[in-house]
Amino acid sequence: MNFNLPPAFVNNVTAAFGDPGLRYLAALPDLLAEAAHRWDLTPGKPFLLSYNYVCPVTRADGTPAVLKIGVPNRELNSEIKTLRVYAGQGACRLLEADADQGLLLLEHLQPGTMLATLKDDDRATEIAAEVMQAIQRPVPKGDGFLSLREWFDELKGLRPRFGGGTGPFPEKTVEIVEGLVRELFAEDRPQVLLHGDFHHFTILLSERGWLVIDPKGVAGPAEYEIGPLLLNPWGEMPDETEAIQRTQRRIAILAERLGFDRQRLWAWAICHSLLSTWWDMAEDGSGGEYSRAWTEIFLKTRI
Repeated sequence: MNFNLPPAFVNNVTAAFGDPGLRYLAALPDLLAEAAHRWDLTPGKPFLLSYNYVCPVTRADGTPAVLKIGVPNRELNSEIKTLRVYAGQGACRLLEADADQGLLLLEHLQPGTMLATLKDDDRATEIAAEVMQAIQRPVPKGDGFLSLREWFDELKGLRPRFGGGTGPFPEKTVEIVEGLVRELFAEDRPQVLLHGDFHHFTILLSERGWLVIDPKGVAGPAEYEIGPLLLNPWGEMPDETEAIQRTQRRIAILAERLGFDRQRLWAWAICHSLLSTWWDMAEDGSGGEYSRAWTEIFLKTRI
């Protein structure tokens, strides 16, 4: 098989993982060959690659599947554990896995249409609510899952990076988010097992209905799950009036379908959008403009 990896994929992996990423890239041909031999697979051409090598495969009995090969790390381990907990309920099935080598053999969802393709946004939001209900459950006993509180603790590095200021963020916005984060975690609400990256591109249509892929596996309050959803579909930035109206409709639908408090959903949307900006931002403060714009939209939205 031709192993001319896309430069963007190579850059993503090396930037995110450093030396372990370089070792992973060098080992990819052998890892693919080992997975094919171990599970009797015939690999196809890879999908569009971002941070993991993902390709369609055919099993010995002719059934299609998907092989995912990632850099072994805590997040990938949490994904494996989460898919085992889901056991195919509301999610793609995990068929085989080797966490030490970063190998996952997954159910191939067909036709695999993304929720992002639906033109009716209200219907897409209703579908998302149904899938969210199907996958959410209490955090299983034992460790191995990611922590939402640890994610938001990363924001404590924002002011130190900018010499005590807030850099490209409005001071008032950062103050509001800092206050909301304190309040939301002080509530000490029950922890559930969150997908953690739940949105229009991780919800796919299959023969078994709409299902999620690529869960992060995060322990946190249930309402956080809507944060990534409200930012998406990524890249389609409507004008301010439309964005506010869409947010209001979505929160109304999600609150009604899931029994969540609207104000709490609104608060998590603001906090997630700033966290997303922080993750996407370079050291010099550039980047993250899309999610930063949504932070301001959410702040202007009246629920």
